Amino acid sequence: MGRYSNLEYDLNIPYRHTETSVIQMIIFDLHCANDHRFEGWFKNASEYENQLASLMIHCPVCGSEQVAKLPTASRLNLRQAASQNPQALQTEQAILAQDANALLYKLSEHVKQNFEDVGDEFAAEAKRIHYGEAEERNIRGNATKDEVAELNDEGIMALPLPGLPDKDKMN
Repeated sequence: MGRYSNLEYDLNIPYRHTETSVIQMIIFDLHCANDHRFEGWFKNASEYENQLASLMIHCPVCGSEQVAKLPTASRLNLRQAASQNPQALQTEQAILAQDANALLYKLSEHVKQNFEDVGDEFAAEAKRIHYGEAEERNIRGNATKDEVAELNDEGIMALPLPGLPDKDKMN
């Protein structure tokens, strides 16, 4: 987690896939008291209820423990070894690619809405914030690889994000 970010990412993979495994996960659409929407992955419905009762489920945006299911149909992920069916492997890979693109789009939108764009002044502004010369806030912008390396050397975390096409400019 970076100093200039109020985001935390859990990089644990929600399931492990082996040639002989059958993975069952139930995915619920959730929301918090502040109406932030997110997904929760659970072994089963009772696991969701146990975690909810134990206050183990928190909103990833604001940290609220007041979480509830949205009234939507849940989906059950049943993944078997794709090597048994090559067409299933292609379908699974396409679904994973779509999910990855959707996640990248959500991340991009979150950054656009919650981080100030300082353009080509990113490296200089990050240093000013780090050394207390400017107001501490979330920023985004452009930096060269050398500028990013210099920031990291000074203890300032800067991470590149993949560029996504602007939806308004797509055909």
